[in-house]
Amino acid sequence: MKRLVAMLLSVILVAGICTGCGNSTNASTAAASNASEVSSKAEGHVNIKLFTGKIETIDLMNEIINDFNASQDRITVEQEYQKDASNIIKIKFASGQVPDIMTTYEQGFVDQGKYLDLSDQTAWWDRLSPEMKVDCTDVKSGKQYRVCTNMTMAGFFYNKAIFSELGLKTATTWDEFEKNLQTIKDKKPSVTPWFIFGKEAWHLGHLIEFIPHGYIKQQLGSIEAKKAMLDNDKAKLNFGAADGAMATFAKNLIELKTKGLINADVLTATSDNCVQEFVTGKAAMLSNGMWVLSSLTDADPKIADTIGFAPYPSYMPNSKPVVLSAEDSGYSISATTEHKAEAIEFLNYLFKAENQKKYSEASKAPSAFKDVQAKWASTNVVSEVNTALKDAVNIGFTNEKPAGFSGDDAGRLVQDLLSGKYTPETFATAYEKAWNDGMK
Repeated sequence: MKRLVAMLLSVILVAGICTGCGNSTNASTAAASNASEVSSKAEGHVNIKLFTGKIETIDLMNEIINDFNASQDRITVEQEYQKDASNIIKIKFASGQVPDIMTTYEQGFVDQGKYLDLSDQTAWWDRLSPEMKVDCTDVKSGKQYRVCTNMTMAGFFYNKAIFSELGLKTATTWDEFEKNLQTIKDKKPSVTPWFIFGKEAWHLGHLIEFIPHGYIKQQLGSIEAKKAMLDNDKAKLNFGAADGAMATFAKNLIELKTKGLINADVLTATSDNCVQEFVTGKAAMLSNGMWVLSSLTDADPKIADTIGFAPYPSYMPNSKPVVLSAEDSGYSISATTEHKAEAIEFLNYLFKAENQKKYSEASKAPSAFKDVQAKWASTNVVSEVNTALKDAVNIGFTNEKPAGFSGDDAGRLVQDLLSGKYTPETFATAYEKAWNDGMK
């Protein structure tokens, strides 16, 4: 038997040698063909990476992703969530480990050509509300590099039962706002008037977005403010001024901390802490976007009818209350992806009306798509949101931030302010410097 095997091996070896001597071209061609076939089979299945910083949609997106993956056998989508997404994406861009699809979006990355131009995807844009399409349009180029799924609002959420018990009305000016907080502290000492979860930098960055940036936007107008930020027009932005919007914001925040009108553990408090304090009646107010509603009602479904909504009060001379009214959950595709068609195929699936109904209800925000009807919040919240949108100045997100200065970076400056590192004046100059450095 052994001899037979040896003989067969010898025959195979000789045949191989003779084939190589007699027709090396054919052998090479055959080998290349086989390699190509193997490669083709390997390339027949595509893995798509989706990168997000949106914690409130993780579970829903996993559900939609699993349904998509099960619906066909050519594409597998994987979701990656990072809490500090705006900074993690910088590392990914720098290292070349760029996700195919992402929810992170900065003007600086648009200018660097990091995102794929999606302007030709008419099936999306024809369904999107005109206002949301405008918000998804790059001011410089007039092109669209992302498509949003929702309109979102941000302001103050308050406990209607506490306000009713104390005879309080929502404030339109900062003086009224501070008086409300002081009344809550005096008459309900066990209740935190305004709970801020300052351990999470993005949250403090949003306060910058909604209050000092909100003032700048209402003074200049939305488009002019965008241009000023893109051009870094220092005279119009006036970030570092001792009597400007940034220093005034810092001064007001420190005063609230000193007076005990915000939680003493502001620098260690998390969003989970905030949710628990609010739903148990231990916190009267919090600042956030509509996305927080799902966390609140998940923690206690009975809280839904107790939640009120109000704009951010005016806090500068000749200013008005503001409310965030902007695109949300924007999805972009990497300009360097090798799987453009597959990424678009997944987004087509995500944007189906039935999936967007789920998305809207999970995000607690109205859909950006005209053909989607969803019950995204309780009747009283929807009513107060509509009133706020009608009576207050509507502002958008600051997508025009420098690529080197994220919302999380802004939030870390606020952390330093609350820890005593800065005075209001030095905070303002530090903010201006960080913004300018981010432009380099």
